[in-house]
Amino acid sequence: MLKHQYIRIVIVIACVVAAIGYLYDYWSIFVFVIVAFIGLGLTVWGVFDIRLGYFGKIHFKASEKRTKEVSLTFDDGPCPYTEQVLNLLDQYEMKATFFCIGQQVLKYPEIAKRIIDSGHSIGNHSFTHRKDIAFSNAAEMATEIKLADDAITKITKSVTPMYRPPFGVTNPNVIKACKATNKEIIGWSIRSLDTVIKDEKRILNRIVPRIKPGDIVLLHDTSERTVNVLEQLLIKMKDMNLQSIPVDRLLKIERNG
Repeated sequence: MLKHQYIRIVIVIACVVAAIGYLYDYWSIFVFVIVAFIGLGLTVWGVFDIRLGYFGKIHFKASEKRTKEVSLTFDDGPCPYTEQVLNLLDQYEMKATFFCIGQQVLKYPEIAKRIIDSGHSIGNHSFTHRKDIAFSNAAEMATEIKLADDAITKITKSVTPMYRPPFGVTNPNVIKACKATNKEIIGWSIRSLDTVIKDEKRILNRIVPRIKPGDIVLLHDTSERTVNVLEQLLIKMKDMNLQSIPVDRLLKIERNG
């Protein structure tokens, strides 16, 4: 995985060399500009692609070889659609992880309890999922995580070691906040884009041809569209002899509480 501190050192050295070359007329200023843009591009890529682990340790798939296990994960609930998701998971005997927003846990406490009572696991997905949360400082992010933890513990009597950043955005402040709150950051290896793509068949086709043991699949328990896709996905998984288990079990992350 990319590590921003190493790349930053390489880019700084390259910029210095390019600047010296420009001063001594070895090449034009455009070489310096190109190097700087490459560095900026890599950093932006690292911010928005959680799989890179650009700023710190990220779990996005199982590192150990798995024979038939994957993890289906659902973001942004709980909400009324979560119950339909739970019904389908029960029907097909699959277990999943729900990355819950703290405010939603307080709004739908019975659904949050059902997630745990049904043998699934809950992850922290911040308290508010604010659109500008990626621009928060480390202390503000840590507060968001702690407030969501408090809501989850109050309702479900459990403590989660897992955090998924809203929108999958990572940066140094996210890493600091997770270290301060003792959280493991969970990403994904397959992104369904079920909140963007309207065609259910297209969503399914983003997952089924790519899914393999050890994968973590990102879905959202917030729409009828995803519920419909989920049923078809579970049928396909049964045919492929794939079993979904909670992501903390897949990654062997110790549960708290």
